[in-house]
Amino acid sequence: MIPSANTLFAERALLPGGWQRNVALSWGADGRLTSVESAVAPRNDSMLAAGPVLPGMCNLHSHAFQRAMAGLTEYLGHPQDSFWSWRDLMYRFAARLTPETLYAVARQLYIEMLKAGYTSVCEFHYIHHDIDGRPYANPARLSEQLIAAAHDAGIGLTLLPVLYQNSGFGGLPPLPQQARFIASGDWMLDLLARLAREHPVHDGLRYGAAPHSLRAVTPQALDALRAALHASDPLAPIHIHIAEQTREVDDGIVALGARPVRWLLDHQPVDERWCLVHATHLTPDETADLAASGAVAGLCPSTEANLGDGVFDAARYLNAGGRWGIGSDSHVSVSPLEELRLLEYGQRLRDQRRNVLACAAAPAVADRLYGQAVAGGAQAAARPIAGLAPGQRADFIVLDAEHPDLAWRRDDQLLAGLIFCQHGDNPIRDVYAGGRRVVAERRHPAEGGAGHAYRTALKTLLA
Repeated sequence: MIPSANTLFAERALLPGGWQRNVALSWGADGRLTSVESAVAPRNDSMLAAGPVLPGMCNLHSHAFQRAMAGLTEYLGHPQDSFWSWRDLMYRFAARLTPETLYAVARQLYIEMLKAGYTSVCEFHYIHHDIDGRPYANPARLSEQLIAAAHDAGIGLTLLPVLYQNSGFGGLPPLPQQARFIASGDWMLDLLARLAREHPVHDGLRYGAAPHSLRAVTPQALDALRAALHASDPLAPIHIHIAEQTREVDDGIVALGARPVRWLLDHQPVDERWCLVHATHLTPDETADLAASGAVAGLCPSTEANLGDGVFDAARYLNAGGRWGIGSDSHVSVSPLEELRLLEYGQRLRDQRRNVLACAAAPAVADRLYGQAVAGGAQAAARPIAGLAPGQRADFIVLDAEHPDLAWRRDDQLLAGLIFCQHGDNPIRDVYAGGRRVVAERRHPAEGGAGHAYRTALKTLLA
């Protein structure tokens, strides 16, 4: 009998309630799970998973073009090298991007994400215009390159066009090197309407908006964008960079009379629609109030470490019930496992103890981190990707049961082996997105052509 293309049987699968044995996952033509049954016998027509099955992870914060910058800024260019000196280099790199090179870089990145276990991405997209800063005849030209790259790779996408208007707090005029980013609120709303019309929303594609930061938009512009977005799509996600560096916090106090996160919580209806990216530097009161808001903290440990931003107080935030997810941001790493590992290790280095993000109710730290990151990523993406349950998208990964880091491990040891061990080959064998196997035996069908196109684009960008 020919195996069913829409049913997978796994000896072990991580469901929302924990590990279950002998699990049958079935999905419809739309790519959504129709049933998830445990303790059942495999049907004769079921596909058989080669190893344990996990829900796919959402990468909730990506700047795709920065994939091509990875490793290019690791030298001392300023006596006090920091995010701010890195940003100057990033501006120069962004000035060279064309639609064709953006597509090539993004497709390569999204294939790498899939192979690493990300099945969705939230793209925080702020390069809108041509190299000289003039709008393209088609204002959606660069956005469409990202949509095409995600479609061709097979990854789910929440596209977040960025509103970027100022170079600093108080409405400072933009810098010349920011010309490709600058847009009005009306331009942004027109772009979103055009995208929704020409590339309609479905389970694999969603739109939201991203006021870049409180540095880059005025309170009035933020109010107007949020209100208009809510009127057109009440559930649309809103992502914002905030409190990433201490200088940003200090400047916010001078300009707004409050720390950035405190100001945002006091002046905007921050709720489940919001994702506060980084939020690295919080007071205990801000931490508690952000957790109570229901918003998601978007944590990017590999980028935050690379830029020297600081360490998010994840222990206090998780203990307060805060929601969170992970992103790869500048893409010095595209491994969700590394992001989770670095998140825990940063807390250990600060507190000088182990298993900081575990608790009495969830003593297995890897299991707690993975489950909460899946839930937070789904919320930030505003798409049905919250795990292996009916009604959710059939996004999942199949592990290699024979991998040295995973072999013979009990259920309560498996995720620890996945996250806190790193030896040899990639332990992720197969990846499904929307019920379609997009990575088979560690290979993506387009990786050869995509890799060649990426190297060609990189040659152009670095010339």
